[in-house]
Parts: sequence; structure tokens; C-alpha cells
Amino acid sequence: MKIEDRTFIALDLGTSNILAFVGKQGIVYDEPSIMAYDTLSNELVALGQEAYDMYGKTHDSIRMIVPIRDGVITDLEAAKDMLKHIFSRLKMLNDWKNSIILLACPSGVTELEREALKQVAYDMGAEIVLVEEEVKMAALGAGINIDMPKGHVVIDIGGGTTDIAILSAGDVVISRSVKVAGNYFDEEIKKYIRSEYNVTIGDRTAENVKKELGSLAKYKGEKTMSVFGRDIVSGLPKEAIISSEEIRNVLVNSFSVITDLLIGLMENTPPELAGDIITNGFVICGGGSKIRGIKEYFNGIFSVPCALSPNALTGVVEGAKNFQKVINRRLEAGYYGKNAKDVKKGSQSKYI
Repeated sequence: MKIEDRTFIALDLGTSNILAFVGKQGIVYDEPSIMAYDTLSNELVALGQEAYDMYGKTHDSIRMIVPIRDGVITDLEAAKDMLKHIFSRLKMLNDWKNSIILLACPSGVTELEREALKQVAYDMGAEIVLVEEEVKMAALGAGINIDMPKGHVVIDIGGGTTDIAILSAGDVVISRSVKVAGNYFDEEIKKYIRSEYNVTIGDRTAENVKKELGSLAKYKGEKTMSVFGRDIVSGLPKEAIISSEEIRNVLVNSFSVITDLLIGLMENTPPELAGDIITNGFVICGGGSKIRGIKEYFNGIFSVPCALSPNALTGVVEGAKNFQKVINRRLEAGYYGKNAKDVKKGSQSKYI
């Protein structure tokens, strides 16, 4: 089969959202990566946004499943079920046959976890499956020309992990990953409100607090917000009034882990790239880049220019779209092997 006759599908299997890009069609799916099952019949009740709207409001007969956590498939069967239902709903299930699949994963994913990701795609009928680091795709999606022999630092703050990488000459020079990102920030907000106000709140409430009040630097128009939860003493509903400053302190404490990781990465940066980084600065991607004052935060610590990705939430699949040309050239050159069997078992490349 000719390369141009194969369907190209890129998947950003995020902890918070799943995005699917299909060649010549664009982004065909962008919804939360959560599923709701009937515990009695084990049938899928809801998927994506519909399931997310049910989260925290269901009874014992409904089981909520998040098959992907921190960029790793924790429930293989549920992940396959999710992809089948997504593409069945889009009436695109047949597009998987003899397709080229690009899966984006965090930098810290192990080889075993990569194989689990690939197996899901093979089970769906894919012919060729490639795995690339999310941070590399995010850099391409942000418009960075990584092919030049110049160093670029990319900070990708997602839902489950934060990936930091230095890219040059077309690939990742050095990268690090830490499980401190959107979901971690939500948990820290929940802990703070519980300890300070004796109120237990849910995940969705914590996420709303982060979006409404979250910042890493003071900003004009700071405000307070009412949150409702359960009093941990009486068990009754209770209201708490939270300020922007309180949530800022929570987030700054959490971000210290990310800055420590970035400092460690910089200490291991090849000297020749250090000058490039001072000039080019940092590019911040992912949903976490939407937190107020994040540019000022990193600039204040590292004294380098910072820029936000114009495609914060869709940058990974946008980058995968750009990377499709590279994949086609490599396939024509036999870079991935002469056939699917070579790609599955024969190649030793880090990025296959």
C-alpha cells in the first residue's frame, strides 16, 4: 500500500482530555478522557464530556473510569473500549485499518508503557504505530523550528505530568518529566481548603477554583470565590470564601517542584546550548500555561524571555500534523523498516 493511501491518525492521550487528529480532516475529537459504565450490565453509559458532567454525581450502579493517568494506560481494555467508541461514534472505525498512528506520550513513560500504548493501536487494526514525546510535538505545535541546531526549552504542563525538554537539531537533547501538573494542583487546592476551612470539596470544584482564582503573580482585579462542600465535622453542606492570594500561595508551592526540575535540567544542558537558551528563552505549553502570571513567574526566577504557545490545549496534535511530513519521508527512506513487522519488532529506534 502506498504511503499516501494510508490514513494518518495522531492521538494525544492526555490525563484530562483525549484529542484525535485525522489527516485531511483535522481535529475530530477533543473531550475529557473519562467513561461511565453500568456496574450491572458493564455497558458504557457515557463517554467524554457527557461522562465528565456526571462525575461526582452518580450512584453505586455507575462506575467512572479514567483509563489513562499521568500519560500511562492504567486500564488497557477500557482504553481500547474508549477508542473504539470514539471512532465508532465518528463513523471512522474503518480508518484504523492499515493506518499510520502517532501516539504522543510523556517523557517519563517507560519502554513497557510505550509497548502498552502501541498494543492498543495494533489491536484496533493499525499497520504502523509510532510513539513520540509530547513535549516534542508541543514544540512543533507552538511553531518552533526544532530542525535548526539551536537550543529551545519547552515546558509542557498538562493534566497529569509536566514535561520539560531542550530541543535542537530536530530532536530532544535532554528531557525530564514529573507528575506535578493540573490534577496535582487541584489536589493541593482540595487539601488547603480542607485544612483551612474544614470543608471537603470535589475535583470539579477544585478545578473551577484553579481556573477562576489561580495565578502565580499578583494581577489586577483579584477577587474572592464562594465554594460549597461538606463540613468534615458535622457532615453538613458548608460554604467557604476563598481569595486569589490563598490559591496563588498554593500554586507557587506546587510550582516549586517544576522549577527545581527545570534547574536540574539546565545544570545538565550542554554548554554550547546555554547561550541559545538565554536568547530564545522558554516556551510554555499545555493547559497549565493558562494560569495567570506564569510568564512573569518563570522570567522572575530565570531572567530569560518566556512565551506562551498559541495552541496551548491543541498544540500536541497540531505538532503531530506538522510531523506527518517527516514520518512520510522516513517511511519512503525505510527508516522505520520495510514493513509493519519491522516497525513492531525490528527497529531499535528510541522514537518507534
